[in-house]
Amino acid sequence: MSVLRSRPVLRWLVPATAAVAVIGGGAAIGTFAAEAEPSLPPRTAAQLLVDLQTSRLEGLSGTVVQRADLGLPPLVGLVSGNELTTLLTGTHTLRVWYSGPDQQRVALLDTLGEQDVIRNGRDVWTWQSRSNTARHLTLGDDAGAGKPVPESMPTMPATPQQAADLALGAIDPSTEVSVGRSATVAGQDAYELVLQPRDKDSLVHQLRIAIDAKQHVPLRFEVLAKGSDRPAFEVAFTQVDYRRPDADQFTFNPPPGVTVTEEKAQRPAARPGAAKPGQPGHVAPAGDPQVRAVGSGWTTVLIGRLDGVDAGPKTPAKPAAPPAGSPDVDMSKLLGGLPTVSGDWGSGRLFSSKLFSVLLTDDGRVLAGAVTPERLYQAARG
Repeated sequence: MSVLRSRPVLRWLVPATAAVAVIGGGAAIGTFAAEAEPSLPPRTAAQLLVDLQTSRLEGLSGTVVQRADLGLPPLVGLVSGNELTTLLTGTHTLRVWYSGPDQQRVALLDTLGEQDVIRNGRDVWTWQSRSNTARHLTLGDDAGAGKPVPESMPTMPATPQQAADLALGAIDPSTEVSVGRSATVAGQDAYELVLQPRDKDSLVHQLRIAIDAKQHVPLRFEVLAKGSDRPAFEVAFTQVDYRRPDADQFTFNPPPGVTVTEEKAQRPAARPGAAKPGQPGHVAPAGDPQVRAVGSGWTTVLIGRLDGVDAGPKTPAKPAAPPAGSPDVDMSKLLGGLPTVSGDWGSGRLFSSKLFSVLLTDDGRVLAGAVTPERLYQAARG
């Protein structure tokens, strides 16, 4: 099972800052409807895992649709603008092009415009049609072939391949791996690999990865929550072409009147406008000594501190200055809109959805995980 520890070859360059712009893409949920099962030769889960790890792909282009139904509590009025709440619900569309590890492009479609992210060697461009602004990032000399963008441009799963990459990296003895039903996705026959947590406290019921029977590329990725037979999150190709895209697809030509910001890849000390340690609203990043993990596998709980914020009703929280360009969140209203909970661990506020739970305690702790609230309470006692 050593193959589970390696990483798939194909990587997608999808900055989270760009993904926020994928709102109201307009693809119908019906595009995810299952077609008749194709007749495929039997293949074991171990064979499918090897297929994923050893696949070689020269080029690809296609249309990807993402759908999220996380069962979030209503947050209307707590966030200025609808970018955050819309990203976590509804259906969104993007176009992708891939021509080797150093040439990638993602076009995120919006009802009012488009935002592109393009990597061509050491050059990374992002462009927003709505504001007609662009950022040009030059990667450092250590940006080797296939290396992702620096930490200043974090990534999130926005294609079946990247989502599958993250899922396979999490496989350990806590996961049951099996083969599901074959399917036809984007016109391609596909096997289905099923990952299922063994721990009953996990809110995740199954991860399902549809794998192209010939190219061994993930075509669809689904996350099912406990107690539901409908995906809470899914990202899938609705159209795919395995020919290498033209080189012109990775050349950015700034349109007339565009405002270009030049940058050089480096890890900043702090994001502009972000709350600094000790200020209200600051959360220590992952890997920081202030953040620790309790448990393992699917039921890991991360515990940190939210500086200067009291989850209790007596002391209203002072909102922190949001990062530049991010939605304006009123922290006091956000906390006030969450239900109060208490126990032998203390008291606080609970944010829960189909796939994850977050507990903000009155003493300033933040506990989060893809687990039941009861698992968070257990961790809070420690």
